[in-house]
Amino acid sequence: MVSAKILVVDDDPAIRNLIHRFLAKQDYQMEAAGDGKTALSLFEQFNPDLVILDVNLPDATGYNLCQQMQSRTGVFVLMLTSRTDEADKIRGFTQGADDYITKPFSLGELGVRVAAILKRQRIVTTASQQCLIFEQLMIDPVRREVRLNDQMVLLTALEFDLLHFLASHPGRVWRRAELIQEVWDYDYVGDQRVVDVHIGQIRKKIEVDAEQPALIQTVRGVGYKFEAPRAMSQQRSS
Repeated sequence: MVSAKILVVDDDPAIRNLIHRFLAKQDYQMEAAGDGKTALSLFEQFNPDLVILDVNLPDATGYNLCQQMQSRTGVFVLMLTSRTDEADKIRGFTQGADDYITKPFSLGELGVRVAAILKRQRIVTTASQQCLIFEQLMIDPVRREVRLNDQMVLLTALEFDLLHFLASHPGRVWRRAELIQEVWDYDYVGDQRVVDVHIGQIRKKIEVDAEQPALIQTVRGVGYKFEAPRAMSQQRSS
């Protein structure tokens, strides 16, 4: 099996080299950059599966780079920063980050986070290759595309995973901890409200009224569920 490709972007050469050496020993294919311009150039050439991205760079912000990279390939992004403020973390997630680790960190924890994110690249089974169609909403797991009224809906990689999972189990109520386990695919150590952030972003993109959502509904005191429109939902093979 071909090992995953990881791009490390950090302007601190000591941290950049430490991560590079550590993950290279785990048999990942590695590249590294110290600024945004170099990072984008390497991103195009290397086509990584995961980018470990520092928020503060000399010529760019990690938030903007995250958006640019994910708009091209839907790459997984692990944000790396010295910021501990919750607002910064929420901003990172709303820009598409899959996970967020704060400096200082242990290499062991970094390794676990990286492995957990990359585990989400599972081989797609026949069942999960089916498009989900709910009236004007179509979710295509093969192309990782969502269309609403024949218009493309731009979701981050994690937003797509969360929407597809919920829509694959219409009517079932999921607790936040269950969604984290199923979608993030590991015991997330951060605040479970990260689920609320992503749900909020998805609602803004697919709901007629994000304040009164019809598709992704809140079950007070429990969690969330995807409620299929009254018309019969369909599935078709891609």
